[in-house]
Amino acid sequence: MPTPFPGMDPYLERSDLWMDFHNRLIVVLADDLAPRLRPRYYVSIEERTYLAGLTGLTFASRPDVSVVASPQTAYRTTTPTKPVAPGIVTVELPEPDFVTETYLEVRAGDGDRVVTVLEILSPANKLPGEGRARYEHKRMKVLSVRTHLVEIDLLRAGPPMTMRGDGRQSHYRILISRSFDRPRADLLPFDVQQPIPDFPLPLQRRGEELTVALNPLVHALYDRAGYDLRIDYRRDPEPPLTGEDAAWAVALLREKGLRDA
Repeated sequence: MPTPFPGMDPYLERSDLWMDFHNRLIVVLADDLAPRLRPRYYVSIEERTYLAGLTGLTFASRPDVSVVASPQTAYRTTTPTKPVAPGIVTVELPEPDFVTETYLEVRAGDGDRVVTVLEILSPANKLPGEGRARYEHKRMKVLSVRTHLVEIDLLRAGPPMTMRGDGRQSHYRILISRSFDRPRADLLPFDVQQPIPDFPLPLQRRGEELTVALNPLVHALYDRAGYDLRIDYRRDPEPPLTGEDAAWAVALLREKGLRDA
């Protein structure tokens, strides 16, 4: 089943869906780009790992792969807890949570030089804390060398990454920073009611770019991954939409038969 939204589905921003969607989209982008870039370039999926939970409490780790029953069939049983002595209370302590984030690098086939870094921002990148600090440090390193940066922000939560100019108040944005044009960069802002715009992927020579049609890639991924089986469109997305966008989304979902009239 396809997503009912014309562009980014805001229900995919839900905390327990995002990392799955993020990692799948990285692979989809790599598979789309690789055959179109060869033989001059190749695409590498890279990862960074850091320890989260140092500035806040982390009580749940994420499995690498899980098979989950649909909400209609899943249920939970309760095991009676063992009584404890008077005056003793059982508590839970935070556990270190190692967060792994994936991103793409386009490398030149002759010399292995990193030409372009492509990032899909995660909540840890945008929300204040260890993840944002680390990402901003890595971002500044990329911006200080002759490597292009493409930054895809499909999350409404959290302040946009540091930049000056219009477009930061949109729901979503794609930033294209060409190394030879810095500090100027191109920003493609868009909202939930709009399709995700195509964006250029800059390569080694000035003017040498590849157009990436992200909207059909996201929609095809939604269908293949079966996200409709994991989303309850009778509820509001996380975070909720507001104002005209909320009314528009409710009307759209009712038209598609996914929300009660």
